[in-house]
Amino acid sequence: MPALTQACSRALSHNLAFKSHERLLIITDNSKQKLCDAFKKAALGISAKVEMVTIPESRVNGAEPPGGAAERMLQADVILLLTSASLSWTRARMAATKNGARIASMGGGFNEEIALRAFAVDYAPIRERANQLCDLLDAANEINLTSRLGTNLQLNVEGRKAHGRKGGIYQQPGHWGNLPCGEAFIAPLENRTNGIYIVDASHAGVGKLREPIKITVRHGLAIAFDGGEQARTLQQMLASVRDKLAFNIAEFGIGCNHKAQITGATIEDEKALGTCHIALGNNAFFGGVVEVGIHLDGIFKAPSIALDGRLIMKNGNLLI
Repeated sequence: MPALTQACSRALSHNLAFKSHERLLIITDNSKQKLCDAFKKAALGISAKVEMVTIPESRVNGAEPPGGAAERMLQADVILLLTSASLSWTRARMAATKNGARIASMGGGFNEEIALRAFAVDYAPIRERANQLCDLLDAANEINLTSRLGTNLQLNVEGRKAHGRKGGIYQQPGHWGNLPCGEAFIAPLENRTNGIYIVDASHAGVGKLREPIKITVRHGLAIAFDGGEQARTLQQMLASVRDKLAFNIAEFGIGCNHKAQITGATIEDEKALGTCHIALGNNAFFGGVVEVGIHLDGIFKAPSIALDGRLIMKNGNLLI
């Protein structure tokens, strides 16, 4: 069996517990044909009930798939989302998980190289790390985020619950998440985030950064983007939604995967140990109240993170 097909077979069996009697659906937009073919071949080695649905390519993460695809998602036991833009934070994905489907989302820059590197990882320490961080975030009220580049951001998460505890194992009905996995994340309270943060690794929508992007935040909304052409492109992409809530500080997350690398593919970059990320836009499906058709993560390296004054990460090194 070719290495890529073997890696996909392991993900289907180990991460999703795909069985011979189950129906598997692959949602694609033809941007990841080689991966789709490998997953389909691996899936047909387990079950004959394998279907592929092709949808139009979207420009932004969080845009809903066409109605026909959403309906097919309600009929599957296991779903692979292999698209150029992430479908993770969509009503279609949420409806499918509520219906009991097990889902692996692999949008954005996910590629064969990441699959070969990440699917064989030991998930136990990743899950343990994520669960410990989720416990700390659950108990926290205030987050203070700083970095050597000048980040100084204050977020309020009082009463909000953290996510990421499944650690890449989606074997029960309704379980879902990214592959590769490995983050603890939470939706900050709307209108309560203030300060600046400087993204220096990558940002969804523009990829790996040629220079850092400085984002100024007032009352929970990003109000200024500084940093050259990529900063302007990001701002224009958010503005194209024609809703000021596209600029909402939607998510704070901490990378937990010791095998993940910074490659410019957000789906892997945001999982890398020693990083954290801030997402803009939609957070309605993981504890927030903002529903808007975009969700874009910005990853930065070597942050220092304090929860209610307790330092849990210093310059990218976990202290817990």
